[in-house]
Formats: sequence, structure tokens, C-alpha cells
Amino acid sequence: MGTDFSDEDHRTQIQRLNDWDIAGMGLHPGGSNYVFVVRLQDPERPSAEDAEGEDTDDGVYAIYKPVAGERPLRDFPYGTLHQRERAAYLLSRELGWPSIPPTVIRDGPHGEGSVQLFIDADAQANYFTMRDDSLHLFEPMAVFDVLVHNADRKGGSCLKSEPEGQLWSIDHGLTFNHSARRRTVMFEFNGREYSSSFMSDIERLATALQSGDSEFSSELDELLADHERSALLNRAEQMLKSGKFPLLDPDVNVPWPFI
Repeated sequence: MGTDFSDEDHRTQIQRLNDWDIAGMGLHPGGSNYVFVVRLQDPERPSAEDAEGEDTDDGVYAIYKPVAGERPLRDFPYGTLHQRERAAYLLSRELGWPSIPPTVIRDGPHGEGSVQLFIDADAQANYFTMRDDSLHLFEPMAVFDVLVHNADRKGGSCLKSEPEGQLWSIDHGLTFNHSARRRTVMFEFNGREYSSSFMSDIERLATALQSGDSEFSSELDELLADHERSALLNRAEQMLKSGKFPLLDPDVNVPWPFI
């Protein structure tokens, strides 16, 4: 259920995302907001070329979503989507699932925004192509979406990395707002019981949110409004009480486009 990264790997990736220079940038096609693919380069190791003129830099790629590129939405406060991306990542680390790429908030060429590690994924794979053979592997995402009240779980926000074949969950800007409508393509989980392992983790999370004395809780306070943090705890408690996925309407609670 967790990621392939060790704690040390995560720390390394977070440091790179925070501190490395943005050395190249290109607009990512197909997004409703302005999304950029960026190359991060170690400032202490400038890019070099080998004898054949090929770039030998060992930089990393990331997805940069600047606040300035956000399209105003009727059900989400403007300028908060990058904070929700970071909050979702922190919550996934606290729970141990689902696998969300390391995500930070930093300044960039178009101002402050979220920067998330780029996942080299199978372009042909999405929820619809994978669910028949691997539906059980999507339960961590589906449970997480209930917890964060995800308003945008498209089929394409489920990535299958190459060559490992690990599932990654992305695009969490439309989360944590209780006034938005839940939207998902994962209706196969409607009414199913949550696996007990997820309930144990959510019970632990509820305790951490109530105590409010951890680094995780402190940063969450900076990223979410007070009522959104309270709503997160309320959803956790309701999930523990009900023990089942809510029944969503496939004619109403659906994102567009589906992928």
C-alpha cells in the first residue's frame, strides 16, 4: 500500500524539489489549469555535455502547478489548490497510503505553486484499463478519496509507473472542501466494507488530528482552513462509524472528462 521510496529516499526527493534550480520548463497539455513539466538541476552540479554533445545532467523532472495558472472555480477558494496538493501528500505519508509522489510548495518562474515529482508512467494505463485485473489495488485510493472528499478522481489520475508497475495517485488539488461535490470514476466500491487495515490507520489519524501536537498536524493547520481541518476529522470519525463506502450516484458524482 505504501510507496517504493524509503524514508531516506523521500527526504532526498523533497530536498531536491525544494532546493534544486528549475533549469527547464514546458507546458503540459490537456490540463484545465496551467501545468508545467520542469527539470530540476542541482545548483552545485551545473549541466554538462559529453563528447557527443548529449546532456549528462542527472537532474529530476517534476510537475509545477503555479497559483497564477489556476482557473477560478465556483466551489474552491482561489489560490488554494497548491496547498491542497501538499496537504494530500502529507496525509498519505501519515497514513502510509496511497502512493502520492513527493510534493512541496515553492517559488518558480510563474510564482508560488506546488511542485511534485514526475512519475514516468505507462501512457496507455488508467483506472479503466486496469480495474478488471487489479481492482483491489485501487482500494487505498478509493478510501483516501472518501477521507479527503476528492472532487476530481478521474481515470487518468491513477498512474502505473514504468518499469516497476506501481500505482500512483495524482491530482489532489480539488480536495478537503466539504462544500464541493464528491466526484469519482470508482463506483465499483459503492457500499463495500472498508478493509480493516485502512480503518486502523484512520483511527490512528483521528487520534493524531485530535491531539494536534505533531509536525504533521501543525503543517496541516497552515495548509487548510479551520473548518476544512475539522471536516477532515469528522469524515474520519464517520468512516469509522459506518465501516462502508458511501453510495454515490454515477449520474451525479462523476468528473468530466472521465480520463
